[in-house]
Amino acid sequence: MKILITGGAGFIGSHLCDTLLAAGHEVVAIDNLSLGRKANLAHLEGDARFRLVIGEILDDTVFAPLVAGGGFDCVFHMAANSDIARSHAAPSIDFDRTFLTTFRVLEAMRGANIKKLVFASTSAIYGEAGGLVAEDHGPLSPISHYGAGKLASEAFISSFGENYGIQSWITRFPNVVGGRATHGAVFDFVHRLIADRTALKVLGNGKQVKPYLFVSDLVDAIMTVFTRCDEPTNIYNVGVETTTTVADIARFVLEEGGIDAPIVYTGGDRGWIGDVPQFAYDISKLTRLGWRASMTSDEAVRRAARAIWAESL
Repeated sequence: MKILITGGAGFIGSHLCDTLLAAGHEVVAIDNLSLGRKANLAHLEGDARFRLVIGEILDDTVFAPLVAGGGFDCVFHMAANSDIARSHAAPSIDFDRTFLTTFRVLEAMRGANIKKLVFASTSAIYGEAGGLVAEDHGPLSPISHYGAGKLASEAFISSFGENYGIQSWITRFPNVVGGRATHGAVFDFVHRLIADRTALKVLGNGKQVKPYLFVSDLVDAIMTVFTRCDEPTNIYNVGVETTTTVADIARFVLEEGGIDAPIVYTGGDRGWIGDVPQFAYDISKLTRLGWRASMTSDEAVRRAARAIWAESL
């Protein structure tokens, strides 16, 4: 297939580029480089089956003509704000970068008669749901602008599917870690220690606990859903059955960096407004497809810390 990846120079998008090219597809990536980096795709220079377009999805002079004339069979829509703390101060970031980008993608697909969409959603749409959260959980009450933007995006994907026959594969995933990251606890801790090795500041009390998924496992899960499911709308939680506390993330980052420094907690049960301090995910629907993560949450965090230290020094 010929595939368009939005946010293709970003953390997850760049890994998807690698996987789709390895599977024999032709790939065009578009990215505005607000979070993405050219360096993430430098190893693909010279590959005749790959092209990077620097541009904005919200710029109709760039995106609409790209989609209209691209001859694409499928769109992988990965572009979003994804930095939850950042949009607390400026909610329009998630309206524009998380929701409106999705609407523009759908409109461009409608115009070009593209019928396949793979969408990166999030566990943040569930908010502070109690218990083991499955795909049919309701009501959905996100507590971050990011989660709200993704939930609104899912709603429009549903309506465009019904109105225009766009088939969708929606994966809702929790915290993803690994090389090429641009933010998140592991990335932030490494860079705080690079700036000051005498102590590591950690937001909250360190007891926040969530599943952490390594990026290669996420990409494998997305491809599993895409290649094995064929309903008009395919929605799957993606994750790992184990969890990691923020205190352990801090410890792993210190150990992988070879640093002996105290951890200083700011206090409170969460790191920022919109943060979900505890989350339990039901991924049984996905495991019935035969998929399981290759790493535990702790293993994923350790490997991510090792990769980010290597990239940052």
